[in-house]
Amino acid sequence: MAMFKKKVKEEDQEEKREDEYKVLHKKTIKEIIAPAGIDASKLDHMEIVSNVTRYARSFFVSGLPRSCTFPELFRSLYMFGDINTSIYIYPVSEASSQNDLNKTIVELETERLMASDKGNINRESDVSQKRYETEILRDQIAAGFNKLYEATIVSTLFAYSMQDLERLTKLLSNEMSKSLVSIKSAWAMQEDAFKTCLPLMENTVQKKQIFDRPSMGTVFPFLTSEVGHPSGVPLGINKQTGEPILFDNFHPSLTNYNMVIFAKSGAGKSVTMKTLISRSAVLMGIQSLALDAEGEYSIVAESLGGINVVLSPTSKTVINIFDIETEVAKDEITGRERLVLNVENKVEDVTQALLTMARGSTRSQEVNELTKQIIAESVAEEYAAHGINSDPNSLYQASSNSLDGNMLGKDKKEMPTIGSWYRRIQNKASENTNKDYSFHYSYLLKVMKQYIREYDGQMAYFDGQSTFDLLDGTLFINLDISQLEERFARPLAQQILLAWIWEKYVKKNSEDRTKAAKKRVLVDEAWMLLPYPEAVDFLNTMARRARKRNVSLAIISQRFQDFYEKPEAQAVLTSSDTKLFLAQDKSEIQYLKEVFKLSEGEANFLITCFKGEGLLKVGADSAIIQIKPTAKEFEFVETNLNKLAQMKSKKRRQEIY
Repeated sequence: MAMFKKKVKEEDQEEKREDEYKVLHKKTIKEIIAPAGIDASKLDHMEIVSNVTRYARSFFVSGLPRSCTFPELFRSLYMFGDINTSIYIYPVSEASSQNDLNKTIVELETERLMASDKGNINRESDVSQKRYETEILRDQIAAGFNKLYEATIVSTLFAYSMQDLERLTKLLSNEMSKSLVSIKSAWAMQEDAFKTCLPLMENTVQKKQIFDRPSMGTVFPFLTSEVGHPSGVPLGINKQTGEPILFDNFHPSLTNYNMVIFAKSGAGKSVTMKTLISRSAVLMGIQSLALDAEGEYSIVAESLGGINVVLSPTSKTVINIFDIETEVAKDEITGRERLVLNVENKVEDVTQALLTMARGSTRSQEVNELTKQIIAESVAEEYAAHGINSDPNSLYQASSNSLDGNMLGKDKKEMPTIGSWYRRIQNKASENTNKDYSFHYSYLLKVMKQYIREYDGQMAYFDGQSTFDLLDGTLFINLDISQLEERFARPLAQQILLAWIWEKYVKKNSEDRTKAAKKRVLVDEAWMLLPYPEAVDFLNTMARRARKRNVSLAIISQRFQDFYEKPEAQAVLTSSDTKLFLAQDKSEIQYLKEVFKLSEGEANFLITCFKGEGLLKVGADSAIIQIKPTAKEFEFVETNLNKLAQMKSKKRRQEIY
């Protein structure tokens, strides 16, 4: 019994100690959100010590233009990257307003007379105009049509280094001066100004400016650029308004349906695209196909019940670049639809692909117009040898199933291949007597051998009849090329697959967009294509032709500079009505500013924003967007495998408890 009492007593003491610990260590909201420390000893800035030290400088508005225009006056103070702004407004009574304005009128009249006596005509005119405006304002207030306000506007700008803080301070000052708004650093008042900027409703700065009712409207940050369509999928949240942004890639208001996404590594571009693909598939039935350069989209295909195809040196997958399909075209006169077979365009596409192959990773200068002519002639001969011409029926032959010699149906012919084309080049080379041609035949036979299955070529996955087809109606198809060599094989595969996708996927859509399915073709890591002229040319062509087939071409890339420095690649940008910029490296921002006319605030935001945040431009409209997948979506859109594992572990624990 004594032992039992002793045990109970010990338990009571332990509970008491735990309660005392909880009381002593209970944190207030302020303690939870407060940083580890703040150094307010400097006259012109503060240092905020946390996991990472940040530098802060507070400003107040010290001067205004004579006439305040709505709504852009203070835009930069609200959108200049990592900046907080607080506004304190104090209505001025009518009696005080009348008294102050009468005093101002007397002072202005005195100043006008002094200027007149000195013969300063310009100054006299300026003061007269000010007096006239002041009298009008006084009369408006007396009649109840206007009102005066005093306002303190304080901002705190943050940076991760003093160097950046100084640079951003200068940029902000210059940006505000464009609107004739003066700002001053709160010299020797940094701590007071910092507190004033916090949501504590305490103005310790008291640096006030006078506004009337119309100009007061310029202060309120309620107006923001809105992006959105009446219908569409929820792409993200407008960070300025908190409203969801509905986005429809295929909205009729858009000039084209293409989009580009630029972001530095880890900024969330793949997560963004996966979110858009999955939501648009489920909510709008939009079909998507991805050229997956990094092997990131296979899980999306699995989640949507789609198809995942892996192209690698060891896989049995074959993509035949000679594949050609009929397409539905609308007669411009009658408006009727008919099947056509454009062999001429296909010859050009195959020729461009073979040229890229022939140039190789070194982009050999040995390949010239004569090389192109030899390739093009041989490609055209291959189609002719298979009996394929402009007649859509020439793609087919009598079915092997026949009754008494009568054809019961038709089968599609086998297509020419790189292998059959290579043998044709061999035959032409052996028969050639033209010395000008000899070098080019020899060159082609040498460099193209690596693509020929007969010679065990290391890139022979383009030689042979295609081993699969792109089933129309599939919500998501992923073509994974991540296992190919990055320097040349992967960009080559991108170009060849783009041409193949055009034949097997895009051309299946009718030119009548009311009948055509909505399809999206995604090219991930598109920068890989840029060193190859033929690839860039085809990308541009596809971007221009996509809308006609109710198709959206989506380009994702890390470095905008790569597109900037290649004028022929910039056509892709002009053919894309939708642009999304996520977090950018500092080295990229100057090019984006120049091409897309970004403000300093927008540019700085893109340098400092977090993962999943960015600037969305749709046509002439733009908005600051935050893209945040749901917990369920994260299971198949998250790229970081460690983070995904942590999320799944947390979910399992929640299910257990």
